[in-house]
Amino acid sequence: MTSTTATSSPVSVASSSSAGAAGGSVINVNSLVSQLVTATQAPQQALINSRTQAVTAQISALGALKGALSSFQSSLSTLDTPDAFNAEFATSSDQAVFTATASSGAPTGTYSITVDQLASAQQLLSGSLGQDGTASIGSGTLQVSLGSTSFSVNIADSANTLADIASAINTANGNPGVTATIIQGSDGAHLLLSSSLTGADNTIQVSETDSGNALAALTHDSSDTTNFTEQSPARDAQYSISGVSATSSSNTVSTLNGVTLTLLGKTAANTPATLTVATNTATIESNIKAFVTAYNTMASELSSLGGYNATTNTAGPMMGNALLSSVQHGIRSALYSLVSTGSSTYNSLASIGITTKSDGTLNLNGEKLQTALQTNFSAVSQLFSGAGGVAAKLDSQITNELGSSGIIASNSASLTRQENALTDQTNQLSDQMAALTTSLTLQYSALNTLLSSLQTTSSYLTQAFASLPQVQTKNG
Repeated sequence: MTSTTATSSPVSVASSSSAGAAGGSVINVNSLVSQLVTATQAPQQALINSRTQAVTAQISALGALKGALSSFQSSLSTLDTPDAFNAEFATSSDQAVFTATASSGAPTGTYSITVDQLASAQQLLSGSLGQDGTASIGSGTLQVSLGSTSFSVNIADSANTLADIASAINTANGNPGVTATIIQGSDGAHLLLSSSLTGADNTIQVSETDSGNALAALTHDSSDTTNFTEQSPARDAQYSISGVSATSSSNTVSTLNGVTLTLLGKTAANTPATLTVATNTATIESNIKAFVTAYNTMASELSSLGGYNATTNTAGPMMGNALLSSVQHGIRSALYSLVSTGSSTYNSLASIGITTKSDGTLNLNGEKLQTALQTNFSAVSQLFSGAGGVAAKLDSQITNELGSSGIIASNSASLTRQENALTDQTNQLSDQMAALTTSLTLQYSALNTLLSSLQTTSSYLTQAFASLPQVQTKNG
């Protein structure tokens, strides 16, 4: 009986893919190293990313908080100082006589106004100076004065007509307000000199240096009125306020502190007009309404930052944040405090019609506010702007919180440090993974070389065994 001994090749450690052919790579080193590095890096990077996202959200929320506080603070500027309540307005009983405006702090009251004379500007008209203004007048230099200011007008031989002279006056350097105009009459051309400045001191004078030649026809002063006729005199306004007489070179006068009058006409004999200066409660009421609106906007923003949205099942980025709670507590404390206003009736926001709704926003009762302003304006002013007043206290508090050494800046610096630290961690992890990639690549490349060598040896042995003569055996 003959028996056959079966032979089998050694177990191959090579890949079954084409990459595992004899003499080739046994391991896809790059793919294997990439997978190993990714598996090592992914959980660590995910943790860093999660923390970075949380810090970024906090930084963004802090910016929103700062913006909300800053916007609200701007509404306090019309209420946080006593001057903010000096909102006066002035009215005239006869706007044909005068109009009036009042600035902050003007004394309230009623005043009688008498206007006896309006300020006027001088106007001079020359006699006839030729038929149409094109004839030669003369050359030289004119010295023109308006009040205490004078300027020179050079008249050249080549440009010495009346039209040339008028143009030279109008375009002369240093002219304080004298306008020259040619008026054509049936008797010839006339030169009209007009002042733009009112007042008795602002008279026009003209002298010449042509040694008494043709330019002499244009001279004028208080002692020589031969060449010009006064069409309008230079006069001061004459008026009185509550019996106190005054004069002014202008028709715009500010004799009463904080009140400006524009005189427009004369009063009839024994019939003075009336100036009334009163507090503009409408402006104050509008400022208080703006304060309530600004507060409600801020309150809604802070609530969104620190609250919970049941509809979307999401919490605000500052929910449970101690900083936000501190800010909100300080604001509410200022809102609900009693203020020493000199009045036991009007000493809180609620007493003038500003109350809190269930959602934390404010509600304004307009009628109650108007009553408070009309009944005790001073108390309302003190409630907002006095020492310990609501607006003054809120402004001071927010200024401190937003300041460079405030709690918001401190929290911002802390978050920035955390953000930088997380960035450093990401960079360090990247460096570590780069080093790991290099190390694993070296290790698996060496292993790959070894396995490739073993594969070659295995192939050789297989072929060697196959070439040996087979041994046959016979069975008994």
